[in-house]
Amino acid sequence: MELELRHLRVLCAIADAGSVGRAAAELGYTQPAVSTQLRRIERHFGEPLFERGPAGVRPTRYGVEVVAQARDVLARAAAIGRRPAAESTRRTLRVAATNSPMLAGMVTGLRARLPDVSLAVNSVYASSRIVELLEAGTVDAAIAADYPGRELEHSDAVAHRGIVTEPTFVALPSRHPLRHRAQIALADLAEEAWFVTPDDGAGWPGVFYTACSAAGFAPVAVHEFLGDQLQLQGMIADGLGVSAVQPTLRPIPHVVIKPLTGTPLWCRYVLAWRREAVPAGTVDALFQSAASAYRELAAQSPHLKSWAARTWSVTGA
Repeated sequence: MELELRHLRVLCAIADAGSVGRAAAELGYTQPAVSTQLRRIERHFGEPLFERGPAGVRPTRYGVEVVAQARDVLARAAAIGRRPAAESTRRTLRVAATNSPMLAGMVTGLRARLPDVSLAVNSVYASSRIVELLEAGTVDAAIAADYPGRELEHSDAVAHRGIVTEPTFVALPSRHPLRHRAQIALADLAEEAWFVTPDDGAGWPGVFYTACSAAGFAPVAVHEFLGDQLQLQGMIADGLGVSAVQPTLRPIPHVVIKPLTGTPLWCRYVLAWRREAVPAGTVDALFQSAASAYRELAAQSPHLKSWAARTWSVTGA
């Protein structure tokens, strides 16, 4: 088989939809036709590009690489012969984002989907501040965070849509006595020093302290930390403490990441936007880019995949 652009579009559609059936519907094909096409494409590459499961499909490690390259090729093909937009007509989309690893993948996906849109990205830690910027019209769209029971609040001028609700895991030094457990009870970490990020205006660290209280303890020592993730992991590796972390975090040597028994902590990432400033097509492109970026992150996270195989679907929002 000779690889063509239509084959790359099929791969990207499946990765974005998380399901062969949904991808077929979006492409206007039948599911058997897309399944057959996928098998032919995988034979061309010589190995599976997606893992099949009851909740849908997820890219394999090799599939993540192929899909990323396919997006790049499609974006370049779409730009062939395109004249640069005049500065006066080129749209600029102002996007704010909290501390989310999906930002880079979302930006890459959005550039492929909306090549005529220029992005201005603003990194903002507090989700409450993100809402203020949206309400003031300083930014057009954003990735913010909230927590179960503490959903994002805003006026009718702003809309939001959940991208994914993920469990919170814990990072430990690799020599920790509990390192061999598949999951760790929060109460078993009662005597640990904790690295805790400051108030995000959306419920953190209140939800963390509430979970600790429900587990029967208050942290004996807390290091308030907001900075580089590699620096944080370096201190954890040195045995200075443990930390609640995002499940897609890639551990450095001498750090292990484990799920918490009973999943006492959850975080939801949401796409929020100004209704009057962002067209429906752009909202959909933002959402699909963010959701696809998260699926690719999840596919590269062995500790999240192992946990998800038992209790959770990475395609949920």
